[in-house]
Amino acid sequence: MGRRLPSAPPVLSGYTYVRPLGTGGFADVFLFEQNLPRRSVAVKVLLQDIVDDDVLRSFNAEADVMARLSSHPSILTVYNASISADGRPYLVMEFCPGSYSARERAEPLPVATVLNVAVRIAGALETAHRSKVLHRDIKPSNILTTTFGGPVLGDFGIAASFAGGASGAGGELFAMSLPWSAPEVVDERTTGTVATEVWSFGATLYSLLADRAPFELAVGSNGSRAQLKQRIKRAKYTSIGRADVPASLESVLARMMNRDPAARQASLLECAHDLQRVERELGLAFTALEVADEAWASAGAPVDFDNHESRGAVISDVIIPTLRPGPRRSAHRPLSQTPEGTRPGSAETGRTRFTPLTLSLLLTSAVVVGIGVTVGALVIVGLI
Repeated sequence: MGRRLPSAPPVLSGYTYVRPLGTGGFADVFLFEQNLPRRSVAVKVLLQDIVDDDVLRSFNAEADVMARLSSHPSILTVYNASISADGRPYLVMEFCPGSYSARERAEPLPVATVLNVAVRIAGALETAHRSKVLHRDIKPSNILTTTFGGPVLGDFGIAASFAGGASGAGGELFAMSLPWSAPEVVDERTTGTVATEVWSFGATLYSLLADRAPFELAVGSNGSRAQLKQRIKRAKYTSIGRADVPASLESVLARMMNRDPAARQASLLECAHDLQRVERELGLAFTALEVADEAWASAGAPVDFDNHESRGAVISDVIIPTLRPGPRRSAHRPLSQTPEGTRPGSAETGRTRFTPLTLSLLLTSAVVVGIGVTVGALVIVGLI
């Protein structure tokens, strides 16, 4: 079945529509031009006919997770989130012109490039884990390239918390991108753990080097989905088959994709250190590992994965004081409504009300006028 056509772009104040970027099962992505400050942005907007409590939970969690994590240099930046004029929730994000999807690669990536990307994304995932967030959809197409060519991790649409709250289904959603999913996820024994993230990360790196997912037979000849699941469950690692991929890197990837979760690296931080050792062995430039410290990760309230409110722009109800005489009315109170505790005919219902500053100015004026009159009288008497 072919891809559906994108929905109509939303009308957003302060943004000018340019063109569609992509379609998905729950949302479309459009390129917009932000008017002030002027820049290109990607706008992800939910489809109007699928917005329910579960979808809103997923959307709210994605917005909050990305807002919390996108200060990391290798995580996609989110600028804004709100509700469009036609009622569709949307995210305004950094525009990234490409990804590491196989469809966008004309040739296999150099080993040095893959190692550089791998260390950066491992740092991003370790930062998410320290904030008690699991990505749950690590794959090549979710590693995007910025306008400066750097890799960033995007699409936290099915992220989940360590406590088991998964955006979209209260922690019971077995969502997966099959070729990069761990055996225990394929078997539906878990919705996600750090160990399953390690597996998906390793499978993604394998795909970048081999131009195919680890358990694909060949491009375009995978057999049925059930057969692919069986190969993943057996988890028999096969060599990438490239002469320039060192045995040490194959060993690191094989450990990441071990069928036994306990035999894998214990964290993405450990994965990053293993990859840096391969860089050192090959005499490559050392990729800096950027990970948020524990103090940052523990600061602030955790992301609420169960929030399904329709959250948009908030109208302020703050009453701004004024020096102008006359009734002070709240923007949210009808003119005919008498405030509690006031009497008809009081200052709140129409009489001029003087503020302390106004009274002070009036008294000062009276004193000045009085002094002027007195001095004038003395002068006249002196002249006579």
